[in-house]
Amino acid sequence: MKNKTLLMIPGPTPVPENVLLEMAKSPMPHRSPEFSAVFDEVNEDLKWIFQTRNDVFVFASSGTGAMEAALSNLVNPGDKVLSLVIGNFGERWAKIAESHGAIAERLAVPYGEVINSVDLQKRLEEDVNKEIKIVTMTHSETSTGAVNDVKALCEIIKKHGALSVVDGVTSVGAMDIKPDEWGINVLVSGSQKGFMIPPGLAFLTADDKAFEVHKQCKYPGFYFNWSSYKKSLAQHTTPYTPAVNLIIALHLALKMLKSEGLENILNRHRTNAMLLRNSLRKLGLKLFVEDDSKASFAVTSVYPPEGMAVGDIRKILKNDYDIIVANGQNDLKDKIFRIGTLGFVSERDVLTVVSALESAIEKAGGRLK
Repeated sequence: MKNKTLLMIPGPTPVPENVLLEMAKSPMPHRSPEFSAVFDEVNEDLKWIFQTRNDVFVFASSGTGAMEAALSNLVNPGDKVLSLVIGNFGERWAKIAESHGAIAERLAVPYGEVINSVDLQKRLEEDVNKEIKIVTMTHSETSTGAVNDVKALCEIIKKHGALSVVDGVTSVGAMDIKPDEWGINVLVSGSQKGFMIPPGLAFLTADDKAFEVHKQCKYPGFYFNWSSYKKSLAQHTTPYTPAVNLIIALHLALKMLKSEGLENILNRHRTNAMLLRNSLRKLGLKLFVEDDSKASFAVTSVYPPEGMAVGDIRKILKNDYDIIVANGQNDLKDKIFRIGTLGFVSERDVLTVVSALESAIEKAGGRLK
């Protein structure tokens, strides 16, 4: 049956029908009082879901745009950045830093593992001259499904004096992350994840310490310049033409999320992720991140049964059941597949994909436990 696709990837994620209909309305003028009123509410609700008192900037870009906005407003050529790499997106931080003339050092672990706070502590203690200006990290690593202990890592970074810059693309709105309380200086995310709208918006919040560093940035760029966005927020608008209909959709999606309540949202993601993980184990499938305490509630990576191809499983799920799961990325391509439990996903969706997966493996000639 076509036109009944169940999207079970870590982004884009499913979008509620009423949000889609809201987005389909004729655009309103982006410099009008009506849009400013909507935008003001969106900004307040973004602070709520980000769990911060600080402004949250809205960019018309993907999450990578917010990552670039984070570093382009902070680094000067020759600055030292320490990137904590647990997967593809942790590595992306280092590449962005290098593209702006910074010197990026990687503290990396095998994919599927997470950063040990003792290792970070040791490296920062070695930096006796305080040359490391910024430490970047991923909270929920989309490419593997592993989760860093951001709270513990940021405590160490704060004692050193560097800035902490965190990728919360698949964690904000899905897993507990508290920038103000945990001392995260910069936190970014993207609309196509826990926010229940399509791709196209990215978000960034920065604290006062980060803004002081931003003021010393020689080349902060034009489009992503924090100062421009902060000035425009005070005028209830954006510095450049916003993605109006996406913001209108976000306005409704955030109201829906607030109605559900943050604690309930986080519990839903935890419950769905653990239901998926335990169900996959009962099928005899091996998880890429085996330790539940190090596992994301947004995405779960799975090995195929021995002798089976990831491509065959994904093909049968798509063609026979109209269910989409994601392949692995880069070196993990065709070695694992990834199932999202992020955003507008229910327990019924999880049970459906598990049942379909069991059938798909049997159709492909695989053997389960």
